[in-house]
Order: sequence, then C-alpha cells, then structure tokens
Amino acid sequence: MLYSLHVKNLALIKEQEIEFSKGLNILTGETGAGKSVVIGSVNLALGGKADPGLIRTGEEYALVELVFGIESELQRKLLEEMDIPIEEDGTVVIQRKLMQGRSISKVCGESVTARQLKDISNILINIHGQNDHQELLSKKKHLEILDDYCMDGLEEFFGKLSFECNNIRKIQDELSETDIDENARIREQELLEFEVQEITEASLVPGEDEKLESIYRKMVNSRKISEAAGYAYLLTGSGEGDENASDMIGRAVRELGSVAGYDKELEDILSQLSDVENLLTDFNHSISAYLDDLEFDDEEFKETEDRLNVINHLKDKYGGSIEAVLEALSEKETRLGALSDLDAHRDRLTKELEESRLKALKLCKSISEVRKKGAESLEKKLKDALIDLNFLDVRFKIDVRSNEENVTSKGYDDVEFMISTNPGEDMRPLEKIASGGELSRIMLALKTVVADKDDISTLIFDEIDAGISGKTAWKVSAKLGELSKAHQIICITHLPQIAAMADTHFMIEKGLMDGRTVTNIFALDEEGGNRELARLLGGEEITETTLLNALEMRNMARERKQETEQ
Repeated sequence: MLYSLHVKNLALIKEQEIEFSKGLNILTGETGAGKSVVIGSVNLALGGKADPGLIRTGEEYALVELVFGIESELQRKLLEEMDIPIEEDGTVVIQRKLMQGRSISKVCGESVTARQLKDISNILINIHGQNDHQELLSKKKHLEILDDYCMDGLEEFFGKLSFECNNIRKIQDELSETDIDENARIREQELLEFEVQEITEASLVPGEDEKLESIYRKMVNSRKISEAAGYAYLLTGSGEGDENASDMIGRAVRELGSVAGYDKELEDILSQLSDVENLLTDFNHSISAYLDDLEFDDEEFKETEDRLNVINHLKDKYGGSIEAVLEALSEKETRLGALSDLDAHRDRLTKELEESRLKALKLCKSISEVRKKGAESLEKKLKDALIDLNFLDVRFKIDVRSNEENVTSKGYDDVEFMISTNPGEDMRPLEKIASGGELSRIMLALKTVVADKDDISTLIFDEIDAGISGKTAWKVSAKLGELSKAHQIICITHLPQIAAMADTHFMIEKGLMDGRTVTNIFALDEEGGNRELARLLGGEEITETTLLNALEMRNMARERKQETEQ
C-alpha cells in the first residue's frame, strides 16, 4: 500500500505530506484547490512527463516522494527480479527531483531509469483517470482487459505463438529472396562462388591474426629492439674490462667474501649480493638467447606481411574479425546451395511455411478457446457488478470473433464489448452507447471484478464519479466501499455520497502564506468530515440543516458498509 506522499515546491504546494490509511481514502475540495496536483504528483514520481513549469516560482527544484509498503510475496519477488532494493522494514521509497532541464529519479537511494519506474509502478499501484475511461471505447483495450483476466491460461500459448510468428516472418523473407529471374540467379551464384572460394582458400584460423600482428610488430621494430637489448646486454654482461655490471658485482662479491667471516651481519649482506649476481647471470643468458632468436630473413618478413594483408582484406570485406568472416562463409555456402537448386529450396521453404502456419493456427485456436471461456465468466461477473452500480436492465456481452487470415503474436481474435442499457434495445458496441458517467461505472465494475486476480494493493480513482448523481452515486459509493475491503483506495470526488463512505477523509484547500497562494492538504476529524459533507451537500453556506443531512448521510454510509461486511 501507499504509506505516504511528500511534495515540495510543486505548483501551488510549498511542502505537504499526506499519510494514507488502509481502506477508502477520500480527497475533496473546492474546484481549483489543487486536487489534480495530488494525482499529478504521484504520476510525476512514477515517471510521468516532467514539466519544469511545475516548479514553484522562485524555487530551484521540486521534489516528490512516495513510500510504499510491500505486503505480498509476489510484489517482493517481482521487485527483487528487477534488482530493486527494498528497505529492511519492507518499504520502497521512490523519489523524483525535478530541476530546470533535467530530473533525477531514485528508488531507496539508487538511481533508476524512466522505464524502470514504469515497471515498478505497474507492480505497486493502479491509477485510473478520465483518459482510462475513454480507453474503454477502444477494441484494443477490450482485448487487453480480457487477456489480463485470462492470463493464467494464455501465457504459455503466447510464448509459443510469438516464436511461430517470428519463424513465419523469417521464412517469408527467405522466400522473397528466391523470387529472382534466371540471369539474376546466375550473377548472384557466380559472385557467391568467387567469395566462397576466396575465403576457403585463405584457410583462416581463429586467433591467427592477433598472433601474426604480434610477430609483425616485432619484425618491424626489430632494429630498435636489437639496439636496446644489445646495449642492455653490453651494460650488464659483455662489456670490456670492468665496465659491465656483471664484472663489477663479481668483484663486490669477492671483496665482501674476504671479510665476511669477521662479522655475521656481513654474511647476510653477502648472501643478498650473491643472489643479485645469480639473477644477473640468468638475465644475461636470457637476453643473449633473445638476441639470437631476434634474427630473421627478408623472406620470412614478406610471408608474414603478405599473410596479414590477406587476412585484413577478408576482415574488411566480410566482417571485423576472423570469426565474422567464417560466419559469412557459412551463410554464403548456405545461400549458394539454395541457388544451385532454387526450385527445391523454394519447395522446402514453402513446406516449412505451411507447417509453421498450421502450428500458429493451432495455437491461435487454443488461445481463442481460453478467451471465449474467460469471456463467458467475465461478462457474467461484469453484468452483476453493473447491476450493483445502478444499470437496472443491462445486458453485456464480450464478443470474441476469430479471423484465420489475421494471425498475430496475440492470436487471431477481435474482441469487442457489447452493451444494452435500455429494455428492448439491441446490444451495440460500447463506443456507440456509453455516456461519460456510464464509462466511469463500467471501469469501476471492471476493477471490482478483477480485484481478486490483481495483486496490486493500491488503486487511485480520479473523477470516477463523472456524470453521476443521486441513487447511482450511492451505488458507486457502496462499490468503492466493497473494493476497499481488500485494497487501499485513494479517490478524488466531488460527490457527498462517495465522500461519506470514507475511512479517511482529506481536505484540499487554497490559502495564503507570506503573501503567496499555497495548496494545503490535511486529514479531517469526524467533525471536520461532517462539515465538508455539509459543504458538498449545500454549497458555500453551511447550515444546521445541511449539517444534519451530512450526519444522516454518514450514518447511511456506515450502515451500507456493515451490510456488505455481513
């Protein structure tokens, strides 16, 4: 659940913190008081579009922080799979800092990308606004809703179907390559024969280029190497007279050896010097052998250079490495084999394409069967939920139509919600019937139906009450109360019927601070909640009558809650 929302320097908010409770959290306030800023803040923290114009005038930055409590093992598992840190107390802290020209997002102190934020939000929270209601008019959304409802039975089929669809596209691309005339085929075949021969004759060995480049580098710089190594040898072991290090260290050993018997400490020093003499002798042997091996003839140099030229030419032409050249050889040999007997190759691809299409159709059929079975269950539950929301004579159907000519990675079904809200009227597509108020209730019905299958514990509703009033408002209020038993609900509303159902009621209002307008958000006690209900009922002036009406409405809401709990 969402424990708290902290906002600083955002729009009209100077600094506010809201601590949400379990159950139904209601937010009310006058038009323009800043109710939309609350939902906007949550969206912003979860990766929404960052507009620098939201930063409070005169401030350098705006900050939004959300604190979530992880209450299910599935949520914990999904976050751990994303390598998202979770605090020891089971909380996840999401913070976004908005500055001019850039923003920084962090989860539990670690920076995250916008994509990661979106994935995290999909695990922790669902936000529903007026745009979501409008999405219900799209058939694409209908398919998504049904698939989400049936996902337990669909996931395995989707994976297999995606593989077959990719395979079909690959075979179709190969078939299109066989659609060439005879002259073009001969030209391509001759080119491939030349390229295959060119690569094959080179007898490439992986790693050969690196080895040859090392040898070639040594050959090219052999004079510098020889001069430096020879001079080092001269200084350490082959100098005339006593001018080399070897002879001088030998003399030092003899001199110390003549007096070492007089002092034990000198014996240790002599031992160290003897080790140096032995190391220098070994060094002289090594560098002498190296100088002997450094000699090579011009023919050996030319062979190395020519071989490198061949290898580098093939790498430039067919790939940046020997491995890439060899891979190109394999592809060209395969293509050459296909061109050599194009008809047989085409027949084989056609057969493979048909086999893959049949597999895809079989998977589509299985997916369609799952959808149709799920549609029967979902439409029954949705109809019952809609009746609860004051659709008195509603008929609802999820139409699943199959089209074998339209196979995609999601199957071959076209899904559309059909509804009739008036007796005697035929069912028609949702987009041709539903009003704004009806759409908001249908969305609420959907969330109620799928709540048990949805592991997301926090739901936010903005304008769920659009276009409704009276008895229907009470029905929506009761449904929100029912949904809040198993979920944390945060709802912005202007209807007293819904506000009366609140477990926690927040007031949003404008005020003045240091001569500037600010938005304040605070929890109401029972008396404050009653006065706010009275305002929603009676307008600006609160009278004894409206207060009594508010109290009666709150009591009615409590009774309805108790009825649903029984």
